[in-house]
Amino acid sequence: MTTTADVRTFALRLLASGVVTARSDGAEHELRPVSIGVDEGDALRQVIVGDRATRTIDVGLGYAIASLFMCSGLLATAGSEHVAIDPFQATRFSDVGLQSLEDAGVRDLVTFEARPSEIVLPELLGKGASFDVAFLDGNHRFDWVFVDLVFLGRLVKPGGAVFVDDHQLSSVQHAVAFATSNLGWHLEASSDEDPLHHWVVLRTATGPDERDFDHFVVF
Repeated sequence: MTTTADVRTFALRLLASGVVTARSDGAEHELRPVSIGVDEGDALRQVIVGDRATRTIDVGLGYAIASLFMCSGLLATAGSEHVAIDPFQATRFSDVGLQSLEDAGVRDLVTFEARPSEIVLPELLGKGASFDVAFLDGNHRFDWVFVDLVFLGRLVKPGGAVFVDDHQLSSVQHAVAFATSNLGWHLEASSDEDPLHHWVVLRTATGPDERDFDHFVVF
């Protein structure tokens, strides 16, 4: 039986090797700088464990390092499902992310969506889906990050955590600033220790959205 420690150890081993060979096409992929590092992965895992999260979502599967840490957390909380979204998994990443999830023994825990997040997230909302913790590391253009945050804010439970990667990018900073200045979210934690991957943890609003129809705060 796969344990939380097994999955974390597998992720650490991948990061230490730095390279993964895709079974789909034999291509070698360097994990960094695309993938998050160990410290960020452990911080993400701790949010899941601390919140006793049972359902999580990852926008931007990539090489699945973040998803591995998230699944490690879910195994610690007896979680039921992790949703991973990545329209470029088969092309840009040669299915290495899915391969890693399988090799770590957590593929059955993961529902994978190969369509873009701007299609998948509103569909999930329409189905009444709800998540405890989200990780956002998809397309980093401002409009994409903005849309992802808006929908994640409706999918994540009130007061739930949205963990945002690559906060060193202006586009990501501005989208986060909108959420904190206009949506009632607050910044819980941040880190700039990894120059390639600054990150922040946001908490969604805990009360109902009672803004006026023309409400807007410059951000």
